[in-house]
Amino acid sequence: MKLARAMVAAGLAIAVVTACSNSSYGTGPGGGTGGRSTTITVSNNKFSPTPDTMAAGQATFSWANGAVTHNVTWLTGPGTALPASSGDKSSGTYKATLAAGTYTYECTIHASLGMHGTIVVQ
Repeated sequence: MKLARAMVAAGLAIAVVTACSNSSYGTGPGGGTGGRSTTITVSNNKFSPTPDTMAAGQATFSWANGAVTHNVTWLTGPGTALPASSGDKSSGTYKATLAAGTYTYECTIHASLGMHGTIVVQ
């Protein structure tokens, strides 16, 4: 009986370690699961991935097919100059050039629904 319990406990421990080792981020407030990308999908009430980590350069926000109107409005970032907001869109793409630092953004139309994101630029 003790051996069976030990084996079950060991199996659970292995499963938890394996699951955690395959993911570098938890679920973000915008509904994404994190990653290393320069393209962020804008879909109905979420940005994905978020949080995200990327190299300094251009980030592309791409509106998913069938998305309702959203925008990308920068809230915080390094220094005093933030990228221009995207304006309200329901399709297409928006590109922002990001320097090293941490940025937060939201869709002002759906912020009350938790449509926020974070990008860490290295």
